[in-house]
Formats: sequence, structure tokens, C-alpha cells
Amino acid sequence: MSHTLRNALALIGWIIISFSAAATGIIAKPGVWYAALNKPSFNPPNWIFGPVWTLLYLAMGFAAWRVWIRGGFAAQTRPLGHYIVQLGLNAAWPPIFFALHRLDLALLVILVLWIAIFLTILQFRTVDQLASWLLWPYLAWVSFATILNFSLWHLNRA
Repeated sequence: MSHTLRNALALIGWIIISFSAAATGIIAKPGVWYAALNKPSFNPPNWIFGPVWTLLYLAMGFAAWRVWIRGGFAAQTRPLGHYIVQLGLNAAWPPIFFALHRLDLALLVILVLWIAIFLTILQFRTVDQLASWLLWPYLAWVSFATILNFSLWHLNRA
């Protein structure tokens, strides 16, 4: 297999791995429960989440690939390990929020996710500057989502 083909397949693989975190969101959908929640005035319309996450997962996959091409897992165990951890937290949030209706636990998970993303950015920066920059929009969106999660928890407790 040529080097170019291997890298192209790896890029596709990293994008698929990144999008795999969204699979839990397909299973645990917002539904009637979410529609009935009291929401803050800055809650975005539902249609915005799909396009935003699509762009974020593409950027995340590309960033992970850029780190991976600099020696694979053997050379990049720590940064790619951080990446996988944050991706797992990303995947854990939708079922906790939408299926279990645990706004409090979801808030804890998203706070830990924020930290994990930030640590991943720091790790990626040691390998590839562009890869780290590609994760900043993701951190910004999760920052907004954290504020939104807190607001939803605050408005709907009791």
C-alpha cells in the first residue's frame, strides 16, 4: 500500500472515529422531554446542532489525523490517548442528558469534557500547531454548551 493511500485511509478512519462519538446522540435523542424543559433565552434552535457538530467532528478528525501521521500511535500515545478520552466523554454526554434526564450528572460530564479537550489541545500543540488550533472551535462550542447545560439544570431543578 502506498504511503499516500495509507494516509488517506487513515484520515477517513480518524474522521469516522470522531463521528462515532455522535452515535450515542442518534440513540439518545432530545425528544418530548427536552422540548418540555424551561430553556434560557440564548438556547439555540435545534436545527443548528447538526451542522455545528458536523463541522466540529470533521475538524476533530482532521486534527487527530495530523497528530497520527507524525509517528502513529507508537510515537503519539499521550496526545492520541487524550483525544480518545475526550471523545469518550463526548459520547457519554447525550445518553446521560437525553436518555437518563440527568441534567446534574450531564453538567459534571461536560465540565470534565471541557478539561479533557483543553488537555488534548495542549498535547496536540506539542506535536502539530494546526492540529491544536483545529480543536479551539470545539472547545468554544463545549464552553457554550456547558453554560447552556448549567442554565438548563438551574431552570429545571426541583
